[in-house]
Amino acid sequence: MSNNVDIPEFLEEQRDNAPAELQHLYLAFEDLWERKLWHQLTDTLIQFFNHKESASQRLAFYKTFILTFADKINQLKLVTLALSATSQCKDSEERLSFLTAAANKVNNPNSQDAYVYATVAVATVKLELKDLEGARKDLDKSEKILDNFDSVETIVHAAFYRVNAEYYQSKLEFASYYRNALLYLACIEVTDLSPAERRSRAYDLAIAALVSDTIYNFGELLLHPILNDLKKDDTWLYELLFAFNRGDLAAYDVLAGHISSNTLLAEHRDGLRQKIYLAALTETVFRRPPHDREMSFRTIAEETKVRPDEIEHLIMKALSLGLLRGSIDQVDEIARINWVQPKVLDMKQIDNMRLRLQEWDSSVNQLGNWIESKGQDVWAA
Repeated sequence: MSNNVDIPEFLEEQRDNAPAELQHLYLAFEDLWERKLWHQLTDTLIQFFNHKESASQRLAFYKTFILTFADKINQLKLVTLALSATSQCKDSEERLSFLTAAANKVNNPNSQDAYVYATVAVATVKLELKDLEGARKDLDKSEKILDNFDSVETIVHAAFYRVNAEYYQSKLEFASYYRNALLYLACIEVTDLSPAERRSRAYDLAIAALVSDTIYNFGELLLHPILNDLKKDDTWLYELLFAFNRGDLAAYDVLAGHISSNTLLAEHRDGLRQKIYLAALTETVFRRPPHDREMSFRTIAEETKVRPDEIEHLIMKALSLGLLRGSIDQVDEIARINWVQPKVLDMKQIDNMRLRLQEWDSSVNQLGNWIESKGQDVWAA
């Protein structure tokens, strides 16, 4: 932008068109600009842009005013102002052009964090335009830069994970979406999201966890406070997640009627059935003490409700996925399990563990008493 712009005249013109509650800020703009107090001016502009009443003036402010001193202010805050200004772009094409220019503006060695922030915003618009390949290139470029940082502002990481999650969601890559969506939530205060957005994110995460063919342990989601936003309108989905976590086939059968209400769940109905069988198998093993994990195929069939001729395949699947460790005796139809993947426990599972600890304590006491009774002469000597 040319430095020949008459800034005082521009600010006066904009002030005349501004709401009364914002007009005092224009005096601050001119005063700080004249005194070259760029840090204070930037913060005042961010305050102004955060007012919803400023929406109609943001784009003009950015192009006519802010760009005249853009190189003198914090580049990450410059991108923040540019992102706010895009609300006035008439369509995605204009927004893409504007943000691409903003990214190029901050593409300097000392402002690569701002460049990533802007590039991720460009990727967002490309996703809107269905340019998935272009969005992936921008995200890969951003990730490569982020990997070289020792530390970076949280908003940059949050933006990257949010858009990366949106990309994987559009590609129906559920495990990658799940991971990036949780990383995004780890970078923000969940309370900063609107109730509708919290509910939407909780819903999408729950669906991804259920339909993914690689996610069998979603304890991180079960412990996340965002899941509470499902309790009001999507109680069935909330309960379904916990039914999978504890391998509760009875609860699954009760809740299965809701599966048809979601297209993705309906399409993965067979996969969900196998997943709950695997969950039931791991829960069956988990409930048993370590010395009692040699189980016949018949016992497993009774507890998982899987047909006897499918038990061997089910155990092999669990072993290959790393849910269990052990061996199978195909001749005698016995599974010997020596390890089960840890997971988040609900209160009922915790109570079962408490009972097992009590049994262990009792057996240790019995062993101590037996040693004492058998070794009395030795102890005396």
